[in-house]
Amino acid sequence: MGLNVTVRRLDAAASAAAVPALSRILIDCVDGGASVSFMLPMTEEKATRFWTTVAEGVASGERVLLVAEVGGEIVGTVQLVLALPENQPHRADVAKMLVHRSVRRRGIAQRLMEAVDTAARQEGKTLLVLDAVTDGDAARLYARVGWKRVGDIPNFALMPDGAPCSTTYFYKPLD
Repeated sequence: MGLNVTVRRLDAAASAAAVPALSRILIDCVDGGASVSFMLPMTEEKATRFWTTVAEGVASGERVLLVAEVGGEIVGTVQLVLALPENQPHRADVAKMLVHRSVRRRGIAQRLMEAVDTAARQEGKTLLVLDAVTDGDAARLYARVGWKRVGDIPNFALMPDGAPCSTTYFYKPLD
């Protein structure tokens, strides 16, 4: 039986209210080994500080925050970063596509990526860019849903446990 998933865009107030739920997802992902800018130990304080900054970005119009919910509980998220240099008004960065480990491999990430495309179009964007750990689950998802691989940068970042990892850059033109 499939999950009944709802994906929605959060406004400033909803983004601030969602900080605890989003923090739980971030902690779960980092504890599970996701290289998403944070190192172990992943604390609630670090997660709360990050999501509070994201909520402020939503309030200022610099970010779009989307969440996936199952039974009213937030189980996944993705962001569209709109605050880019003035010579790039046509594009946005996709960031922090996270799905709680308890509900992975059920189409939630794909639904979030479809919603981010829609949000980008609503914002007048025609080009999206993102990066992911080379050959990781997210990179395979992005390729499967139409993102074009640009190339890899070796030793770009660290995994949460400190091991170096390569990143792959992707782009997606929005027609």
